[in-house]
Amino acid sequence: MESHTVLIVGRGRLAAELLHGLQGPGIARVLPWEEREEAGGGPCMVVHAGSGRELGEVFDFCARGGAVLLDLSTAGSAYPAELTFPVVVCPNVNMAMLSFMAMVRRSAGLFRGLDIGIRESHQAAKKTSPGTAVHLARSLGVPEAAIRSERDPKVQRESLGIPEEFLDRHAYHEIVIRDDQVEIRMQTRVLGKSAYASGLARVIGIVSSRRPGPGCHDIVDLLLDVT
Repeated sequence: MESHTVLIVGRGRLAAELLHGLQGPGIARVLPWEEREEAGGGPCMVVHAGSGRELGEVFDFCARGGAVLLDLSTAGSAYPAELTFPVVVCPNVNMAMLSFMAMVRRSAGLFRGLDIGIRESHQAAKKTSPGTAVHLARSLGVPEAAIRSERDPKVQRESLGIPEEFLDRHAYHEIVIRDDQVEIRMQTRVLGKSAYASGLARVIGIVSSRRPGPGCHDIVDLLLDVT
């Protein structure tokens, strides 16, 4: 496996966690975006975990050197019309959740024509698009507008059973599939700090092994290709 320098773009909590916790095979060193000149000319991956304000510079950097861009943003980044470098869209980097998303995508065709509902809940401070729920909806053919989003701590505590201590950091997803006689429920909960750094290290390994070409790729599709 090639050893990559990984550049982290962003100034929020997720970016800080990745800067301080990301390590594993295939990762030579981890640098903040502001220190990108230190990356040198070797293999490089750029992880976008920010608001999008640096994306123009990121696109230019990746286009010049062919670096892979891993986009962790759920805000719906706008990419250049013609990509000359690989972009891997990662709505989630928790490996258990990615495996669940891959299972849903692989099985989605079996449920066509049934009534399918999707509900998600995150902490009230979350303002960006619910990327995992959107991904599940697209896999299942559910309109994005039909996703039920919950941000009220009272409802989260009393109806969804989110413990008080995790109201400020959680991710809840529920898929309900119905016909006239059967109801199937699939539910996921992530309470507190998820294993983002270790999950991203696994994602980097998957991307490195797949060597995606220029263009936009979905991490779940890449995961399905190696399972």
